[in-house]
Amino acid sequence: MDIVPEPIERYAEEHTSRPEALLARLAKETRETLESPQMLTGTVEGRFLELLVYASGARRVLELGTYSGYSSLSMAAGLPPGGRIDTCELDESRAAVARRYIDQSPYADRIEIHLGPALETIGRLGGEFDFVFIDADKPNYVNYYEAVVPRLTERGFIAADNTLWSGRVLDESENDEGTRAIKEFNEHVKSDPRVTSVMLTVRDGVTLIRPKGGD
Repeated sequence: MDIVPEPIERYAEEHTSRPEALLARLAKETRETLESPQMLTGTVEGRFLELLVYASGARRVLELGTYSGYSSLSMAAGLPPGGRIDTCELDESRAAVARRYIDQSPYADRIEIHLGPALETIGRLGGEFDFVFIDADKPNYVNYYEAVVPRLTERGFIAADNTLWSGRVLDESENDEGTRAIKEFNEHVKSDPRVTSVMLTVRDGVTLIRPKGGD
């Protein structure tokens, strides 16, 4: 099931600023060499993340799920001077691809890849975050959410990816682990009195979440 009809998705991409040459090469290598290339952030969501970071003025970004680094590099383009990104990846081969492209970019001194379980990394990192992008293993989404909500700055917020899960959130017959986890996460956020959220039909669904105390 397509969240957005393919011709509309293609039209949106055609009317979004094209990725820089480095990101285009990264996207090509990701599709050709890595498992699960559908996980690639891509042009539309990449620009969306860049503009979220830019518009919010986020100086400290936490990313859960580096994959090949496309989203890290996209967000880095929106950082203000002195901004930085901590990005977490469990798979060493994916992290190696991301590191290679980050090292070629103008943002190598702004992005740090943390290899290992993201919850452990969150525990080690000190301080608060202006923006958190959750795009890692789905069964841990609620755990990631609960770990970072108390760590947001006064105007900090979260973007959670894949919250429409290719439409499987609507299918009562779908009972695989990933689908159950996304449904649980969506209901958890919806019923959380601490936050205000909006679910968007960007790509595979992106939910934006901010604490109500962030007025």
